[in-house]
Amino acid sequence: MLECHKSYQPNRQPKLASPNVKGDVEVTPDGRTHLCAELGITAMNPLPRRDFIRTGALAGLGGFALLNRLPVVSAADAALDAKFVQFRPEIEPLVRLLEETSRSRLLEEVAARIKAGTTYRDVLTALLLAGVRNIQPRPVGFKFHAVLVVNSAHLASQNSPDADRWLPIFWALDYFKSSQARDESEGDWTMGSLDEGAIPPAERALEEFRSAMSRWDEARADVAAAGLVRSAGAQQVFDLFCRLGARDFRDIGHKAIYVANSWRTLQTVGWQHAEPVIRSLAYALLEHKGGNPADRDAEADRPGRANDERLHQIRPGWQAGQSSAVAANELLATLRTGTWDEASRLAVEQLNLGIAPGSIWDAVFQSAGEMLMRRPGIGSLHASTTANALHFAFQRTGMDETRR
Repeated sequence: MLECHKSYQPNRQPKLASPNVKGDVEVTPDGRTHLCAELGITAMNPLPRRDFIRTGALAGLGGFALLNRLPVVSAADAALDAKFVQFRPEIEPLVRLLEETSRSRLLEEVAARIKAGTTYRDVLTALLLAGVRNIQPRPVGFKFHAVLVVNSAHLASQNSPDADRWLPIFWALDYFKSSQARDESEGDWTMGSLDEGAIPPAERALEEFRSAMSRWDEARADVAAAGLVRSAGAQQVFDLFCRLGARDFRDIGHKAIYVANSWRTLQTVGWQHAEPVIRSLAYALLEHKGGNPADRDAEADRPGRANDERLHQIRPGWQAGQSSAVAANELLATLRTGTWDEASRLAVEQLNLGIAPGSIWDAVFQSAGEMLMRRPGIGSLHASTTANALHFAFQRTGMDETRR
């Protein structure tokens, strides 16, 4: 397991006091609520997703009545609606509820809030922000999956029947508490407040952010990221992070995954919540071990640096081309047996010969799938999830060089 890099931590702040939560919650003799006892949830051990869903489904036939008592979430409720872009002042108390309520009581407390009128979008937003504020993205994975899976839980909710749409969200809430407990055991990191006087003005925010990220300067990048969010448009910010997510290959692709999933989730909850998420993302993208990567030639940085040079070798009009199964198979063969450098060179050659980018992506996705079949495991699994994240960035970014 990778060790958490803690040479810099954004200013820490004390945990917030517990909100005043009212309501009667019946507990078992061992201190758990009846719902948690039914689900087999303990104070420190996460419940696997499949067990959570299977247990919840079985209990729904008999004793698992909680979800059946909640208002159903319609497809319209779970879908993006532009009217929700305004900041909702009640989100901070809800975030605090998630942070400070014990794992054994959280699901009942959230259910009580939902019954009192708290919306699906509010719960999803609070879940994201609670993870960003309480879980250190070092390494970018492991316990930090509590943040990375928020969009996945939302997608699962969207694709569930109305009566079941709370189940993926409730699983993600429980997973957050498990990850929060792990973070506390590893040092109890908390994202702190910013020094407002250090935030660069609007006219300098972009330049300062680029410089800080280029120099791998965590303290400068933290305040510059805040300045960037306050002065630039959402798409411009996303374009910058798409490039940075593909800059190096540390954390088995989780950096690119966090870029894609943070954008996806912010598209749902609203850009008004972006600043702490972007600060967390910048901090995650600067994760490294050893000396400053700007001052050395680390293996994880070599592909990105070589590809930066190759960008200018690709012909104008490269996005228009012909699909070719032959070209895809040729690249697939190189991905199977060649080096990253050979694969990258061949991709540039194919683009310059008029091959469509889609054929290159076909080879990438097929190679990732084959890798998982031949060598099942965490590393090969993330070949597929990283390819998905990079392809998402390719489709969504507005910058030609980043698409290359």
